[in-house]
Amino acid sequence: MTLLTGGEVVAKYLIREKVPYVAGIPGHGNLGLVDAFKENSNELEVIQVRHEQSACFLADGYYRVTGRPLAVFTSIGPGATNTVTGLATAYVDSTAMIVFDGETHSYMYGVGVLQEIERQHWADFHSIVRPVVKRTWRVGRVDQLPRVLQRAFALALTGRPGPVQISLPMDVQAEATDVEIPEPAKRRPIGRVAGDLEQVSKATDLIAMAQRPVILAGGGVITADASQELVDLAEFIGAPIITTMMGKGAIPEDHPLCALCAGAKGTTVGNKIAREADVLIAVGCRFEDQTTSSYKPGVTFNIPPTKLIHIDIDPYEIGKNYPVEVGIVGDAKAVLQSLIEVIRKKIEKRKYKDSPYFMEFQKAKEEWQKRIESIAKSDQIPMTTSRFLAELRKALRPDAIVTASAGHSQGQLLQEFPVYYPRTHISSGGFSTMGFAIPAGIGAKLAKTDKEVVTLDGDGSFMITQSELATAVQYDVPIVSCVLNNYGWLSIRDLQMDVYGKERKYVTEFIRKKTGKLYNVDFVKLGQAYGCYTERVDKPEDVQEAIKRAFKSGQPSLLEIPTAYEHPTSEGLSAGWWDVPIPRYLKRS
Repeated sequence: MTLLTGGEVVAKYLIREKVPYVAGIPGHGNLGLVDAFKENSNELEVIQVRHEQSACFLADGYYRVTGRPLAVFTSIGPGATNTVTGLATAYVDSTAMIVFDGETHSYMYGVGVLQEIERQHWADFHSIVRPVVKRTWRVGRVDQLPRVLQRAFALALTGRPGPVQISLPMDVQAEATDVEIPEPAKRRPIGRVAGDLEQVSKATDLIAMAQRPVILAGGGVITADASQELVDLAEFIGAPIITTMMGKGAIPEDHPLCALCAGAKGTTVGNKIAREADVLIAVGCRFEDQTTSSYKPGVTFNIPPTKLIHIDIDPYEIGKNYPVEVGIVGDAKAVLQSLIEVIRKKIEKRKYKDSPYFMEFQKAKEEWQKRIESIAKSDQIPMTTSRFLAELRKALRPDAIVTASAGHSQGQLLQEFPVYYPRTHISSGGFSTMGFAIPAGIGAKLAKTDKEVVTLDGDGSFMITQSELATAVQYDVPIVSCVLNNYGWLSIRDLQMDVYGKERKYVTEFIRKKTGKLYNVDFVKLGQAYGCYTERVDKPEDVQEAIKRAFKSGQPSLLEIPTAYEHPTSEGLSAGWWDVPIPRYLKRS
């Protein structure tokens, strides 16, 4: 055993867990922890972000491309509360990370020291953060830390992954005692959760009889590294695969069995295949409202009469939104392996390319792709988002990583941008968080230094975390940030116009009060002020070369892309339905 401070215990355990980076902001509430990071800086690099939520987004991007967690650190009070949006994003999207916040000295609980929340409970950040983490701890003594740390990592990484949070009182960070740093491998369950074999057998009986089987791949497939098993099963039974936003990339989108995505922001081919399925095999997804067209029967799904086989590591999700014929609790990779093994004993491999079902699905896919190609050929200026995405795809390598925040860029990326590898489409999925793309892109690039990384934001979303360009420049992280400038919160404006009527657009456009003219910042000068390579790209035919110049610069880069402002060319295609309530006074009789 060795005499170590609480801060040193944390630092040395993170090193044992092979965590290469900790991201956060120093403050008076975490001085003991930050000083311990300094003492271990040869093995543990600190990334100073400009906002604590961005530290969580950075850790999110890192985890999404590697499957390994980073640590986030904050001070007491507002530093800690600033992580809540990042934690909620990670919690909804099942992203593992460990967040440490400084807390009131344990011997000062309840007196109301600077930045303590204490009127209902002493040192009460826990009440704020509890709904958005898998577990929260407040450490009372240094010798408790080894037990807390090994449990925190185990919980974050096993079962359904997610964020965890540990509060470190200032005195616990600084005090020392004799402790032993545990060996992580000896304190963690190893292996995958296999599905119940009886349920697997029932599922294969349904699959064997299916004439129109469809597989729905969610983010759980990518988390479990189960893409190969997913494709193997699809090819054996001749089932098209549709994906959720989090599952995009689970199957290469040029594979003949890829039916793209389904739902409100899905595709016509995905919705057609889904609603006409006789058996649906859902793997690692939670059937949220965007994927299901708000559960309206016959738009995306018809469950029942479609028979649902639902596979998920989290039993809470099975049967939550749709009744199941077979529910299997287990890891996606392990369960898919079992399904393949059992189905091979029951049926011969189907020659799906000769089937009418395959031909029908291919025709629907071709029709959708022709629609996308037609809108992606537009030469209008400002360019459409569709044209920009088409040019971006041509400029990038197939394995490039693209991160996206909320808005039109996120939805159209899902619909229109082909992805060929898992862990290369990184989107703020279920929480649809603005400002996610840039810090997540920094995390992705830190994880995969050899990959091209592009971040996509609308101008509104970009402004929320644009300060993280300073982080990218400070640490020489050469991401290419694209801000699609359409002068407003136009995904919301276009929703207002589509659902409430064209005259109902309100507080969604950036208009200067004095002049009544469209207003925005000068993004080129902004990028230059941060020290980025910066360009404004007005013509669609110039996009590819601008992207290539940005990468060639070797610097963090900012490209301003003015995009279509006038409705409806400002938005993409609508394939499904989304439940947006309409006020009584707008309803037509």
